[in-house]
Amino acid sequence: MNKFVSGMAAMLALAGSAAAQAQVKLSAPWVRATVPQQSSTGAFLRIETTADARLVKVASPVAGIAEMHKMEMKGEMMRMYRVDGIALPAGKVTQLASGGHHIMLLDLKRQLKAGETVPLTLTFEDRQKKRSSVTLAVPVKPLTYVSPAKAH
Repeated sequence: MNKFVSGMAAMLALAGSAAAQAQVKLSAPWVRATVPQQSSTGAFLRIETTADARLVKVASPVAGIAEMHKMEMKGEMMRMYRVDGIALPAGKVTQLASGGHHIMLLDLKRQLKAGETVPLTLTFEDRQKKRSSVTLAVPVKPLTYVSPAKAH
């Protein structure tokens, strides 16, 4: 299943039996604008599921590489590293944001300017290992943009 969604929110039903099917709600997606010659940027959003799932893959045609990353303090240093997936617990909002889990768009093919949108494909996996993908049209926000407050 591959869907293209424009706008600020999306719903996705993960593949699987009707009883085990998870609904995924995507909200507040955005990508940070870049300056000329910048080769990477971050993408952020909120994800909520009705059943346990994982975000297992990300892709965008504006980047040669798209990865899931996590930032955390190691001693007195903030470290960022790639992760193979992001757990999405049922009934919880998972915030992809600076300072925690987020998406990195690397080897950018062009400058990303505030006001445009870029495609971002997210692939989810349910407990039965069934995968579903959705492609969002994600707005590019100015370098000075601050993410909305975390959902509770």
